[in-house]
Amino acid sequence: MRRWLPAALLLARAAGALEPQVTGFPAPPLPAARDFPIMSWDQTPADDAQLRGMREAGLNVGGFCRAADIPRVRAAGLACLLVDPAIGAFDLRSVPDAAAVHASLARIARDVPADGTVLGLFLDDEPQTAQLPALGALVRGVRRELPGTLPFVNLFPYRDGQREWYGDYEAYVRALADAGAPFLGFDNYALSYDGMGDDFFNNLELVRKVALEKGLPFWACLQAVAHFGYLEPTDATLHLQVWSALAYGARGIEYFTYFTPQRGNYRLGAIDAYGHRTATWDALRRVNGELAALAPLLLQLRSTAVYHFPTAPLHGRPLSASTLLRRVDMAKDEDGFVPPYVQPRFLVGELRDPRGRDYLMIVNKDLAHSFRFELAFQRPVRATFRINPYTGAEEPMGFEQDWIAPGGGVLMRVE
Repeated sequence: MRRWLPAALLLARAAGALEPQVTGFPAPPLPAARDFPIMSWDQTPADDAQLRGMREAGLNVGGFCRAADIPRVRAAGLACLLVDPAIGAFDLRSVPDAAAVHASLARIARDVPADGTVLGLFLDDEPQTAQLPALGALVRGVRRELPGTLPFVNLFPYRDGQREWYGDYEAYVRALADAGAPFLGFDNYALSYDGMGDDFFNNLELVRKVALEKGLPFWACLQAVAHFGYLEPTDATLHLQVWSALAYGARGIEYFTYFTPQRGNYRLGAIDAYGHRTATWDALRRVNGELAALAPLLLQLRSTAVYHFPTAPLHGRPLSASTLLRRVDMAKDEDGFVPPYVQPRFLVGELRDPRGRDYLMIVNKDLAHSFRFELAFQRPVRATFRINPYTGAEEPMGFEQDWIAPGGGVLMRVE
């Protein structure tokens, strides 16, 4: 029995009065790479079909490219981050000579077209704290010699108990900001044997804090391939990472990695070792479709607070600290049933638009269970409106809109 179909709809169907069913929403347009990069943390392939497939999967930045790759990247409708051997030749143990930086960047500038295909210039990945002064000289040089081209530096992940990499993590992030970086980027792969580790959320907390303090956007590099002891990617793992980053205010998403590395136990990247699409490719396209649909609104919203319910990680805040939302409860389903063996866990991002209107992003931290949820507010609320994740349109909360998938998120406006 399909109890979820309203009686009027059943009658109309029986009478043949329904309009032809729409089989799917059109793919939302991707945001401009400069506004909201959705990127493969990977080498850009010299393969036109694969490049087109990256765009089809919802990426707007193809990854790291050589100067020779730029025409192919442009033809596929992608941007890229230029890799040049002259940058790798600098010894980051000391601040490089200003004249040498100028000469190298002036030569690189000749390979950078004015059409925006080259979004940025790759400088370094996971630098140690002692290397940041040298990177600062390169960052400032790129901003001076290649205006409009982003200097790309990706920071170490926060790992509780592994501070030998970076010392005090907040100071480490702040040092990159103080070096003149136009955005903050980091990677953190925390989906392993027992699910999502708290260090992922701790990392988001600390980067968000510095980003707000310095008035900078931040990008999060997420786990999109199984390797070592990390989980195989699924709809739930990809959604949890993306929606959590958005709830913290991220304005760039990177995926490590799109092409499955041909070594070790790497597996189930979007493209496998034979060059074929995997189930991860479809999952990536789905979550990127939601991201693209929401991006025009997200770019207008400012993160005001982030909370966890019922418990918070080390650097997080409990929902009891919110002045807007009091509780997120697991509601009864249509049969009046609440699973007694599941403890719901939610992440709540509070955001505000330029008109001062409040938004909530509710993220289900459970990778296995979907929940019907209900919200208890700290003050009287006239109405809540859900932002459709496939179209970006605002619609009233109502029939079946109060369910949240494993790892999934719901963006709502509160009135």
